[in-house]
Amino acid sequence: MKVVFIGDVCYKSGRQILKDRLSSIIERYEAGFCVVNGENSAGGKGINGAIAGEIYEAGADVITSGNHIWARNEIYHYIDSDKNLIRPLNYSNSGLGRGVAYIEKKGSILAVANISGRVFMDPCDCPFKAMEEALPSIKEKTKTVIVDFHGEASSEKAAFAWHFDGRVSAVIGTHTHVQTADERILPFGTALITDAGMTGPYEGIIGTDRELIINKFVTGLPAYFKMQKGRAQLNGVFLELDENTGKCLRIERILEIEE
Repeated sequence: MKVVFIGDVCYKSGRQILKDRLSSIIERYEAGFCVVNGENSAGGKGINGAIAGEIYEAGADVITSGNHIWARNEIYHYIDSDKNLIRPLNYSNSGLGRGVAYIEKKGSILAVANISGRVFMDPCDCPFKAMEEALPSIKEKTKTVIVDFHGEASSEKAAFAWHFDGRVSAVIGTHTHVQTADERILPFGTALITDAGMTGPYEGIIGTDRELIINKFVTGLPAYFKMQKGRAQLNGVFLELDENTGKCLRIERILEIEE
């Protein structure tokens, strides 16, 4: 099983490069499945039904999210109608949405779970406990399980991957918007990268207008974030999974920057 995972899509810039490049990336890797984190796709914060439609049209099968999933009021009226748009499994403050999606193609089933970290993040239930409770029912359906771990601390993401090594196929970190160079396959077959990176403005600071961010640090005053103009980037990873064992056979970073 071959899977393309695309890191946090941010702003209109991220949606445009996704539209322009994703189909060719999927073709290049001969990927049968595509997962996209879209939690910042609506103006840099949140997502709505119309934008989810754009992301599916670009080639995504599943859209994961994170701490900004509730940023747009319209999501409350949409998320239950979309079984492939998921929010963190360990959010307990709402009966809305779901934390796991299943995609079946040509007899193969991929499970995608969304988890939020707790270090420097919004309050949520224990990610380890939530996954332990959900995993038995997930594994009844398929051995291939990808986890989007949306978190600030690389140590928390790595700890999660080591704890579930051999029980999930991959733990892909999101949220920090900076692609890490620590991709590896752990001893029992779980792939890990602590952040897949961001899809959006390349010349800003984590996608946002750099002058606003610089001024915020220099003056200590709050700032209303807006998109950095200029070139865009697309970040993500490619995974090759063994459907019989659930183990990852290959992980490769994806980084494309507009000329």
